[in-house]
Amino acid sequence: MININKTYRIIISGGGTGGHIYPALAIANSLNEYYENIRLLFVGAYGKMEMQKVPEAGYPIKGIWISGIHRKLSWKNIVFPLKLIFSLIQANRILSQYKPDLAIGVGGFASGPLLWMASKKRIPTLIQEQNSYAGITNKILARNADCICVAYEGMENYFPKHKIVITGNPVRKDIQYISESIQKGYDFFNFSNKKKTILIMGGSLGARTINQSVLHNIHKVIDNDLQLIWPIGKIYYDDYQQKIKDINYKNLRTFEFLKEIDLAYAIADVVISRAGALSISELSVAGKAVVFVPSPNVAEDHQTKNAQALVNKNAALMVKDSEAKDKMMDIALDLLDNPDQLKNLEKNIQKLAIPDATDRIVKQIESLLN
Repeated sequence: MININKTYRIIISGGGTGGHIYPALAIANSLNEYYENIRLLFVGAYGKMEMQKVPEAGYPIKGIWISGIHRKLSWKNIVFPLKLIFSLIQANRILSQYKPDLAIGVGGFASGPLLWMASKKRIPTLIQEQNSYAGITNKILARNADCICVAYEGMENYFPKHKIVITGNPVRKDIQYISESIQKGYDFFNFSNKKKTILIMGGSLGARTINQSVLHNIHKVIDNDLQLIWPIGKIYYDDYQQKIKDINYKNLRTFEFLKEIDLAYAIADVVISRAGALSISELSVAGKAVVFVPSPNVAEDHQTKNAQALVNKNAALMVKDSEAKDKMMDIALDLLDNPDQLKNLEKNIQKLAIPDATDRIVKQIESLLN
């Protein structure tokens, strides 16, 4: 336990997508739940979704001017060195003013400059790596980090082995108790508990292929009288609202972003999802039958590796992104017609869950604060 007579200041940095933001909020919520003497500050990147989502969750946040390097040739890469230098200056100013006892990086653009400067100032640092493949920023930061919390085995390929602690990925507590929210879920979406429900998950920004595949196969959903929850994503929402405006189907619910994802998990019979690390962790805790459509646009094709690991354990099904338009919805419909297979997938994916991941990370934070 930490000293209850002292006030500890902690900075949590990172974001860019829900896959980084929601683990950070889960950690913050647990710290606030356990301790009254901890003060939290988030640091994010200007223009990214954490600048909206973190204040909505009740936490203060400061922004820095940073973005990633574009993999394809782009004029935007020309200003990256300037952004990097400026963000390091901003990070140094924030650290000097806030004087944290610990800095936590959850991935995303802002975590790089903040944790780099924190380590230079001899402030203890902790990295929370969600993926099975570590990005270049975390690999650099790991050299000076004090603790690296990971969700997958084999991460010594990227990080110093003696710093690694397998904790799993933190998920929101409401997802751990979805069995208590089933009726609330049906009420929220105004759905019937007599009909089957499919949940689409393309990530917080959306997934082009999954959205295209849903639209291409929407007649199959209608013909089978299914209920469909479809968060389209910020990037594609306005375009798809135009494309579906003539589809008058009472059991279709579309969203730009679905904040109440726990209620969707509670009533979903089958989930169609990208294979990001946070999605896998949430689906495992929720115990949902899932058809993964891994994104091909990620480093080292790590989403396919993530999904294949579950397929090998008979804990999920997978469709290639290039085949999604023709196969994705049909596989989901076949699964709904095969209750034995569906139950088997639910049982096997739940075996992979680490529901106390947040508590494990909090223990590492306690250790560093002590």
